[in-house]
Amino acid sequence: MWGHVERVHPDGSAVAAAIRSAARLARPSVPPVPNYKLSMSIPEWLQAIQTYMKMLQYNHTGTQFFEIRKSRPLSGYLTNGQPSVERFPISFKTHFSGNYFHHVVLGIYCNGRYGSLGMSRRSDLMDKPLTYRTLSDLIFDFEDSYKKYLHSVKKVKIGLYVPHEPHSFQPIEWKQLVLNVSKMMRTEVRKELEKFARDMRMKVGPRLRAAVSQRWLCSPTEVGRAPQGGSKSRRGANPWQDGASPPAGWTEKPGGKGGEMGLWGLAALWDEGCP
Repeated sequence: MWGHVERVHPDGSAVAAAIRSAARLARPSVPPVPNYKLSMSIPEWLQAIQTYMKMLQYNHTGTQFFEIRKSRPLSGYLTNGQPSVERFPISFKTHFSGNYFHHVVLGIYCNGRYGSLGMSRRSDLMDKPLTYRTLSDLIFDFEDSYKKYLHSVKKVKIGLYVPHEPHSFQPIEWKQLVLNVSKMMRTEVRKELEKFARDMRMKVGPRLRAAVSQRWLCSPTEVGRAPQGGSKSRRGANPWQDGASPPAGWTEKPGGKGGEMGLWGLAALWDEGCP
């Protein structure tokens, strides 16, 4: 294990020697789990999640200390409570010095912009800000970042949107679109990516509106009163635009019982008397 640490850790043998020679080691700090606030914008919330993941740090030991499931990523769990944020897996297969490498990040789509969350030893190969106008712009930025480290991207695989229901048994679709980018022109890659992205956006509209309308519930003080700026909405309607803040007097339903839905207020239940 220590030999692996010396090979892959940025500080090499120095960090291994410092740990092994220490008489007493400080207890590792436990970073606080980020808590979503209604005043936060989606980019701010995504940045809080990425910061938390970075504080957990990258495992340089090469040893797995607890169960890790590829189908249960932390970034996916922490973004479950935001129905306006669509998540999908992006996989890269790269070649460097005679070896092939595989890397997966969580693609993000929200309000017409793309970005990503993830972990890597390279800062430009994990999270990307929610600023890319097209999916192809995001993928090409990753490809350019890989080239900086002399990695050539061979294949890109993009999956379907991941459900927001934390107890869903629906398996993650990892490779709905597979592109052999090393044998394609960029114009061809862009065409395929934009066609795929367009199809995904067309499918998500009705589901997103239904999820948003269920996520926001009227507060007890507002029962029977119309949301500010409009008439009383029927149950299931969406009186505001996708991804926007709820009208005044509306609050987010707190989480499920026993912490089974975590800390994020994921329950989509209606209180009696709500519109």
